[in-house]
Amino acid sequence: MSGDGEFLIRRLADGDWDAVVALEHDAYAADGLSEGEQALRSRVACSPETCFVLEQRDTGAVRGYLLSLPYPPLRCPDLAVAEAGAFASDNLHVHDLVLAEELRGRELAANLMEHVQARAVEAGFAQVSMVAVRGSDILLRFYGYRAHREVAVPASYGRRAVYMSKPLAD
Repeated sequence: MSGDGEFLIRRLADGDWDAVVALEHDAYAADGLSEGEQALRSRVACSPETCFVLEQRDTGAVRGYLLSLPYPPLRCPDLAVAEAGAFASDNLHVHDLVLAEELRGRELAANLMEHVQARAVEAGFAQVSMVAVRGSDILLRFYGYRAHREVAVPASYGRRAVYMSKPLAD
């Protein structure tokens, strides 16, 4: 567990699902990118040890989350399809990172990314990947991610989606 004083980063627990589903819906439904609880649960089931929530210490409320799972390099889950099972891979794919709207811009997303990257290094992953949506590829470049425009991202991510990856330091 880690955090910045006001918030705690911890593994996602069964009691967190209502908050995770609500945050995901609020973040993506208007853009048609919401995948729903069944698909989210299928991804967490593949790698529960790499899925985290951002908990507000004083209230215990879940205010954000990050879901990641091992996935073959240069591939990503289709938002329209639940995962059938886990992959053996040295690539950890950050499938989703959502913060409550009023917390955006406070470096909390960077804290979650640093947390998962540290866990990935500890677990022996060689790289981290993700699909940038809604123009977030610009920000991810500042964090060392490289765009792979040659990778065909499923249409369920929207037309501006870009597959990106970052090698992890040994």
